[in-house]
Amino acid sequence: MADATLDHQLGLLAHLRSILVALGEAEQVPEESHALFMERFDELVEQLPQDPIESQYLGQDILCQVIQRYPQIAHLVPRDLLWFFAGDCLHFMPDDEIELYQALEERRYEAEQNDEPFDWNQEKQLLAMSTQGSKH
Repeated sequence: MADATLDHQLGLLAHLRSILVALGEAEQVPEESHALFMERFDELVEQLPQDPIESQYLGQDILCQVIQRYPQIAHLVPRDLLWFFAGDCLHFMPDDEIELYQALEERRYEAEQNDEPFDWNQEKQLLAMSTQGSKH
C-alpha cells in the first residue's frame, strides 16, 4: 500500500477523531461507552500503519459503529474512509458515489501502470465535476 494513501487515510482518521472528541466533550454521548469506543478507535490508528491489511476489518467495524452510534455526525464521516475500508462501510454510500470511487480507482491504477503522478483529491474533484455536469 502506497505511503501517500496510508498517510491520507491516517489524516482523515485524525480529523474524524477530533470530531468524536468534541462530541464527547459536549457531553452528547454516554461518557463510559464513548471512552471505550475511543480506545478502540485509537487501536485502529495505531494498527493501521503497522498492518494495513489486517486492520481492514477493525476499520470497517469502527466506521460502521461511528455511523450507528453517532448518527448526528454520520454526514461528517469522510467518504474516502468508507471507500478505503470497504466491506460493510459501502452500505453507507449511494450507488452513484460508489461508481465515482470505482472510476477514481481505475484512474489511479492507470496512472500507476504508466508511472504517472496521481493526485487523489484533484482527480476526485475532476470526476465529481464531470459527473455533476452530465446530470444537468
